[in-house]
Amino acid sequence: MPTHATCWTTAAALRTAGRTVTLLEQDPGHRFGQDSPSPTPRNGVPQGRQPHVLLHRGLCAIEELLPGSREQLVAAGGVPLDTGSVAWLGERGWAPFGTPAYELVSATHPLVEHLVGQRVTALPGVSLLTGFRVGGLNRTPSGDGWLVQRPDGPPLRADLVVDASGRGSRLPQWLPPHGCGHLPTSTVDARFGYASRVYSAPADVLGSAAGIIVLPTRRVPAGGVALPVEGDRWLVAAVGAGEHRPPRDPEGFEGFLRRLRDPALADLAARARPLTEVAVHRRTGNLRRHYERLPHWPDGLLVTGDSMCALNPVYGQGITVAALQALLLRQALTRDTTPGWERRLLRGFARAADLPWAMATGEDLGHLGPGRPAGVVATLFGHWSGEVDRLAAHGNTRAQRRLDRVYHLMGSPACLFDPRLVASVIRGRLLGLPAPTPRPPFELEGIPTP
Repeated sequence: MPTHATCWTTAAALRTAGRTVTLLEQDPGHRFGQDSPSPTPRNGVPQGRQPHVLLHRGLCAIEELLPGSREQLVAAGGVPLDTGSVAWLGERGWAPFGTPAYELVSATHPLVEHLVGQRVTALPGVSLLTGFRVGGLNRTPSGDGWLVQRPDGPPLRADLVVDASGRGSRLPQWLPPHGCGHLPTSTVDARFGYASRVYSAPADVLGSAAGIIVLPTRRVPAGGVALPVEGDRWLVAAVGAGEHRPPRDPEGFEGFLRRLRDPALADLAARARPLTEVAVHRRTGNLRRHYERLPHWPDGLLVTGDSMCALNPVYGQGITVAALQALLLRQALTRDTTPGWERRLLRGFARAADLPWAMATGEDLGHLGPGRPAGVVATLFGHWSGEVDRLAAHGNTRAQRRLDRVYHLMGSPACLFDPRLVASVIRGRLLGLPAPTPRPPFELEGIPTP
């Protein structure tokens, strides 16, 4: 059970609600604190070498849980950028470029995890037990708590257990003796794969563009991303579905970038200096465990983050969902701990994941073809959001900002039905749309040709 961002946000919520918190870490050598080693990817966090995008709503949620986190991340080298200045090539063309939108702080996953971990472990009442392998979960003999079992030592007693161990959670195997009933699950796996490499280049190497995103489409299921991270480095990733998954060898990685719909990523990789080998990650399926649907739920037990709802990481939603669930946990502990509060909170956790789940699985179902229908409501909404996206690709900034609001979980999908957008869609269908949004300029400044 490796500690990661979901664990940290959950622990912060528990602590600010006045609870004493014990975090369990399987890695015996892992530690946090002022004297801890510099952040590096860990085997227990398989996405540690891949791009890490914290949506704006997630950045706000972590700031609410741990005030000053944004400034700390920037001080450690995280690169603040405006998403309106990120060059975004979607299914229907380039998004409007150069108008203010939502802020991100771009940094590697290990740096975010490291800094948030330092903040949480420094809180009074929080302890971290390393080298702790969880082997099971049993009720105490009196039935008023839990015993967290381990194969190589005495159990740990807890009044409240929160499973934040990730998509590999073993809680489904431990629940049957506690009379919870059959656990419903949902899966959508488009077999996406990632390959990433770190390059040396200044943050302003693209001139006015803060980064590049080339989305995979249903016709061309391959894309990529390039974002600046700490230390004058760029994290360049290739992503593809099924047979289009990128390879791990450098030559194949660069060839994959050259075959994308636009040469911008390949040009950047060709001009920058590689600092690492290519890292691959392919465990990307959407998996949802519907704990909120179980007919019976034991007291003193919660599930959060990827343990409950694991999303395709390509959409960058996972940590944001976990942070929102942490805020719900803090709220519940300060307002409602009457009997059955855990089950009520699980339903709140599920609602927090509903929109991200719908967006991620709706896109991935499209890559699986017509044999995997998404349902009437999802199909109609997908069609309408496509109409709004078409407006954006033809220069409608209002359409792009509404899409940004939904994508960053800053507003309801209802905002896409703004009467002005509806009128623009109808007018575009009747009279035609303006010229497509032009390709953003990529100057590739600041690095010499190798």
